Amino acid sequence: MTSTMQAIVAPQAGGPDVLMSIERPVPIPGPGEVLIEVAGAGVNRPDLMQRSGAVPLPPGVTDVLGLEVAGRIVDGDAALRGHTVMALVKGGGYARYCVAKASHCLPVAESLTMDEAAALPEALFTVWHNLFERGKLASGETVLVHGGASGIGTIAIRMAIARGAAAIATVGSDVKKMAVEALGAIAINYRSDDFVAATREATGGRGVDVVLDIVGGSYVARNLEVLAPGGRHVSLSFMEGAVVPIDFGLVMRKGLYLTSSTLRPKSDDEKTAIAAALRSEVLPLVNMGAIRPLIWRKLPLADAAEAHRILEANENVGKVLLVP
Repeated sequence: MTSTMQAIVAPQAGGPDVLMSIERPVPIPGPGEVLIEVAGAGVNRPDLMQRSGAVPLPPGVTDVLGLEVAGRIVDGDAALRGHTVMALVKGGGYARYCVAKASHCLPVAESLTMDEAAALPEALFTVWHNLFERGKLASGETVLVHGGASGIGTIAIRMAIARGAAAIATVGSDVKKMAVEALGAIAINYRSDDFVAATREATGGRGVDVVLDIVGGSYVARNLEVLAPGGRHVSLSFMEGAVVPIDFGLVMRKGLYLTSSTLRPKSDDEKTAIAAALRSEVLPLVNMGAIRPLIWRKLPLADAAEAHRILEANENVGKVLLVP
């Protein structure tokens, strides 16, 4: 193992073109940590927000981008060396080597490719905690997933269906509509159809039990319209804005629940608890093939700017990966 490595940083806030490939020392794992030789790193919207300056870097976290990786453990806990894992990380994934908490690593089943493993951690942690722990989606219920063709959206659809729920998803093109329908969801092209009317029609007028929203803004009021009595509104991000008017009369009449959560600031213990739940509740479904990521593009680490451009243009159906 060399003493330095290639890594991707954003030395200043801006568009994809500010991303820069630099040489950095290989990080040294501390207590409870492992060093992963990265085989692949997933690209996520929080990476774009960090690069643009929309979200400040948490204190003490490396400025190297990247929140999920898969690869082989080469240092740290002696009992884990040589194991192949996928891991949620605080940062540092866009590099040849990355440090992770051992308790935030998940084993990679033989049925998974390394590309698939690299595309899973952020989505698994996010969807499980928000859709099932906070949104309490249960077998026999229905979820409306906005951004159904995204990395998070495709996993939310597959996880919901694998656990006995039905899924409806909004998408921005007919190509994405076909891809999402192939996953087993009812797809609505929001550019040509009113998702409120289409969702009501798909549910016989009842509405859905959970909305998994990434838009915020004007979507929130419309989401509340399509929730069934006792429904749960889960906000993952706010592309249209986080400050919105809410008709609490409607919330009261329907007995609705509004909740939201973000993963990166959570404590190590909270992430460890989510990882433990994934091992028991979700990984068996992954291992049997019921939950699989869609891989849209795989790019060299040096092409991180192109990966960010693809996500910002909403071109992808599924995940974009970077490979050292």
